[in-house]
Amino acid sequence: MLEVRALRYFLAVAEEQGFTAAARRLNVAQPAVSMAIRKLEERLALNLFHRRERHVELTDEGQVLLGHARRITQAVKDAELEMHEIHGLRQGEVRIGIPSMLGSYYFPPILMAFRHRYPNLQLTVVESGTRRIQQMISAGEIDMGVIVSNTPAEELEAHRFLRDQMTAVMPADHPLAEHDAISFNQFFAEDLVVFKPGYFHREVIDRLAGEAGVTPRIGFETNLLPLIKQIVRHGFALTTLLAMVIEEDADLVARPFSEPVWLDLSIAWRREGYLSRANRTFVDFLLQHSET
Repeated sequence: MLEVRALRYFLAVAEEQGFTAAARRLNVAQPAVSMAIRKLEERLALNLFHRRERHVELTDEGQVLLGHARRITQAVKDAELEMHEIHGLRQGEVRIGIPSMLGSYYFPPILMAFRHRYPNLQLTVVESGTRRIQQMISAGEIDMGVIVSNTPAEELEAHRFLRDQMTAVMPADHPLAEHDAISFNQFFAEDLVVFKPGYFHREVIDRLAGEAGVTPRIGFETNLLPLIKQIVRHGFALTTLLAMVIEEDADLVARPFSEPVWLDLSIAWRREGYLSRANRTFVDFLLQHSET
């Protein structure tokens, strides 16, 4: 029978690519890690690692065990959490991944209202792109996160909370600002400032450019929204954002595209995972306050 502790040690060595680093992460003596791995290999009658001079690498057999080890250790964490909650020992923490655009302009009032209603629950917000957020949820690094609804991974359960249009954003004195709507050809004829790959903002631009058969003229690439708005404000480039992002910027205007570009965003978590009371409470609160 495989022991959970041995699998945890195995995961640490695999992810840290070394016994010393794994021992440091686990806060145990290095010989204890080496012994646990040796016993695990003896039990399985397999070599799990290639021992190199400065690091270790997984063997093919180790790669197979890696996926099982991650699922088993995550299942144990879920079981421990659920058992604690049955006894009334709440985790009291919500770990959520949010893209910067929504983290800055949609979620602040929701997060503050949730904290006001549930002052004993801790909120931990991680900013990242929707692709990375999906990976973090699957790996158990966060409890839930915001993803684009049309691209959920099979292992995630997702509930839509927001549907809004992506708009072309430009200075108020830009010639295109006089138009009621902007064509894709007009938009892609301009220099653009865009998010880095992995963010829904960038995925929208890449998808629209592909459908239009053009290569976008990317002049700037940054995830900093204040910088994006400054670049647009000074006439160096156009961008595409949700209209809510520039509601308080009188010198910027948002124009819809001639063919509306709708964006559906969902809150998602692991389908097979255990969602704590704190997290279930947050999901219910978010969906009650959503615009969909």
